[in-house]
Amino acid sequence: MNRTLVIAGSVVLFHAAALWALQAGLVARVIEVVVPVEILSQIIEPPKPKEPPPPPPPKSPPPPAQPVVKRTAPTLPPPPMPTAIADPTPAPNAPTGVTTPQPPPPPIAAPVAAAPAPPALPPAPPAPAKVELPSSDADYLQNPSPAYPPQSRRLGEQGKVLVRVLIGVDGTAQKAEIRQSSGFDRLDKAALDTVQRWRYVPGKRGGVAEAMWFTVPINFVLE
Repeated sequence: MNRTLVIAGSVVLFHAAALWALQAGLVARVIEVVVPVEILSQIIEPPKPKEPPPPPPPKSPPPPAQPVVKRTAPTLPPPPMPTAIADPTPAPNAPTGVTTPQPPPPPIAAPVAAAPAPPALPPAPPAPAKVELPSSDADYLQNPSPAYPPQSRRLGEQGKVLVRVLIGVDGTAQKAEIRQSSGFDRLDKAALDTVQRWRYVPGKRGGVAEAMWFTVPINFVLE
């Protein structure tokens, strides 16, 4: 029994010592791992910003250029020219000239004045536009003959009536009036009614239709 208790106590002590050694070793490793991290965090610092380089010293202006003075050689006065001495004695073989009188210059004719230009003629007036009078004789108009009043026929009334008609651009009678009477009211009225019902070819001026007055003769003659 004592031996067994000694062996059991030894095993328990061994396990207790091993457990203590294991815990002590783990704590040491934890301290070794944590401490360097703290030291590194204290050593690492952010880089300092670079200071800008100092500005270059101002350049001194160049020295002004000295003017170059050119020295010119002194000019000497020209040498005196030889003077000619007149000799009054003529040369023996010198030719003698004969002067002849020159004819007088011809008289200068007076300038002839230019004839005045004829006065400009006034521009010719434009030609008048061609006028075409209205007409009532065209075949395509198919105007009926004036009706002879029966009572005038019985009474033997006859004569010529001139009716003045205003014909529009559409060829219709716009207005009509008696220019010359036949002497009988019935004949004048029949002529006036007839020309107001007729169709006409409108008058033209320069090829353009225009309203114009036109005189239409109406003859009432008994056969």
